[in-house]
Amino acid sequence: MKLYSRRHLFRSMLLGIVIGIAVAFSLNRVMEKGFPVPSEEGTVQDESTPSPIAEATEDEAAAEVSPVPAATKSVPDVTYTQDEQRNIFVYEKCNEAVVNITTQVMGVNWFLEPIVQDGGSGSGSIIDKRGYVVTNVHVISNASKISISLSDGTTYEGKIIGQDVESDIAVLKFDPPANLELKTIDFGDSDKLKVGQKVIAIGNPFALERTMTTGIISGLGRPIQESKNVIIRNMIQTDAAINPGNSGGPLLDTNGKMVGINTMIISNSGSSAGVGFAVPVSTARRVVNDLLQFGKVNRGIIDIIPVQMTSSIAQYAGLGINTGILVSSVQRGSSAERGGIKGGTKAVQYGSRWNPTTIYLGGDIIIGIDGITIRTYADYTSALESKRPGDTVTVTVWRDGKSQKLKITLDSAADSATTL
Repeated sequence: MKLYSRRHLFRSMLLGIVIGIAVAFSLNRVMEKGFPVPSEEGTVQDESTPSPIAEATEDEAAAEVSPVPAATKSVPDVTYTQDEQRNIFVYEKCNEAVVNITTQVMGVNWFLEPIVQDGGSGSGSIIDKRGYVVTNVHVISNASKISISLSDGTTYEGKIIGQDVESDIAVLKFDPPANLELKTIDFGDSDKLKVGQKVIAIGNPFALERTMTTGIISGLGRPIQESKNVIIRNMIQTDAAINPGNSGGPLLDTNGKMVGINTMIISNSGSSAGVGFAVPVSTARRVVNDLLQFGKVNRGIIDIIPVQMTSSIAQYAGLGINTGILVSSVQRGSSAERGGIKGGTKAVQYGSRWNPTTIYLGGDIIIGIDGITIRTYADYTSALESKRPGDTVTVTVWRDGKSQKLKITLDSAADSATTL
């Protein structure tokens, strides 16, 4: 073992202190100047002098944030196909003329007290700048209050000008402010429509206001039964998506003119299945004109008391036919009487035991009108829907076990003393 004296230890400690101070001083100088970096030529370069790479990076950064002259900016053009341009044109032309219609109806609570409840909703088209709107009857059915909402979000109370169940068309009216210029939709020509022609629907399906869908005309002249006693003939079939809330809205051609009023769909789910129907505008124009002028449709009638034939009536009367319209009686002095239609002569009680009705057997049974087969009362009213007072129709009747054709001039409902 090597021994050290006190003097040797003191000298070693002093030498360590000196060496430590020298090393610390050297490190301090290096930190102040920076570490040397290799240059492109492989020599050592002081970091305090600007590097060409650093200069280039700074220049690129400056170039990235500096504004680009307007002439050199490249913005891709937004282009639309001709079909898209036509869709946009129709929507911009017509969407503000489509309204959202909501109703309130009277109901009863648990205590059988009358209360106001939310009813249905649908669409409509503004057809006159004074605030006239065309829609479907079933949209406003049983309404105690009607609200009409415009594209700007304003809502007005609507009143019924007239409604026609046979065509499911109603006309409403709201009072816009004097300074409000309403957009309207013009009637087109549904008589010139072709299967395969493009059509556009705008409405408020599921409360999504002014939704646009497109499709084609899938069929024309469709007879569709809307309710037990109403068949609407000459309906337009379309595959344009029509959903709950579209009812009453316009079906448009590519010029932005109304060719139909969207009315119903055929669907197992209640949503669009690509089979929708619209009342043709040829029917709407005639009905709307009458509703505006008279408050009802001035339709031609056969002035009789009609009774729906049933198997029980046929069996009781010993008839070999159980469909059609039994002529219970004919109004005296009417065109139907002059045309040769015969009423019954044998009075019988018909109906329930507690509410019987007197009908007369032995008269004609109407089985056709102008080539349209008449089996039900809905067929009967549908065949006369487009007829006017003074029109002549060919009525086919079943009499004495065989059919017979008669020429009958239609009367006006306003002149009739009977109630059909």
